[in-house]
Amino acid sequence: MKFIQIVFSPTGGTQKVVDTIMTSWDPSFERIDLSDANKDFNEIQLQKEDVALIAVPSFGGRVPELAISRLKEIHGNGAMSVLVCVYGNRAYEDTLVELQDTAEQCGFQTIAAVAAIAEHSIMHQYATGRPDEKDKEELHQFAKQILEKIHTNPSGWTTANIPGNHPYKKAGSTPLIPKADKNCNSCGICAEKCPAQAIDLNNPKETNSKKCISCMRCVSICPQSARKVNGALVAMAALAIKKACSERKNNELYY
Repeated sequence: MKFIQIVFSPTGGTQKVVDTIMTSWDPSFERIDLSDANKDFNEIQLQKEDVALIAVPSFGGRVPELAISRLKEIHGNGAMSVLVCVYGNRAYEDTLVELQDTAEQCGFQTIAAVAAIAEHSIMHQYATGRPDEKDKEELHQFAKQILEKIHTNPSGWTTANIPGNHPYKKAGSTPLIPKADKNCNSCGICAEKCPAQAIDLNNPKETNSKKCISCMRCVSICPQSARKVNGALVAMAALAIKKACSERKNNELYY
C-alpha cells in the first residue's frame, strides 16, 4: 500500500490541511502537484492497492476547472481515494461531489471525503489562521478514522455518501485579477509558478485576464509584494459574503 498526495494548492491553504491529515498516515508519501503547468499528468498510473488523497480548494462552490482538467488525465486503476475540499469559511457547495465524480471517472474508488477550513486566499479576515490547533486535532482524528476503515475491511469498501447537486451549481466568475504595481522588478517568479501560465515570462508585468483563474499564487509568492488585486472590488466581495462567513464553520468527515 502506497500513499499519494494529488493536490491543487496555489496559496498553500489546501496543502496545510493535506499535510495535517498525512502526518497521521505514512510519512513516505509521493506528492503530485496539480498546479505544475509543466507536468505530464497522463503518464501517472496508480495501482489498485494505493491510497490517493486528492485535495482541492473550493472556488465559488466548485472545483477549479484547471484542477479538474489535470486530474482527468491521471489513471486511478481502481486505487482508493480520500477526497478533500478546502474552503474559506463560506460554503463548499458542489465541490466535493464534483471532485468525487471526476475521481471516479479516472478510475478511483472514493472511500472517504473531508471538507475543511483554511484562511480565505483573498479575504484574509475570514478563517484567519486556520487550520488552527483545534482544526488540526480534528483532522488528525478524521485521518485515524479513515485509516481504520482502510485496514478493517480492505476488500469491501463502501462509497462515501457525499453531499452535492446534479447538475452542479453554475461556476461563478471573478474580476479579481492580480496586477503588478511599481514595486515589480520583473524577477519572473510569478510567471514561472503561475498554475495557469497567465503571466508573460518575458514581461511579468503583463497578465492574460482570460487565462487567470484568480488563484492568488502570484500575490502570495511575490518577494516584492508587488502583485495586488483591486482593493475596492475585494472590499465589495468581502461585504457580500460577510453574513455567510460570520460564524465559525466546522470540518466535516464523510466515510
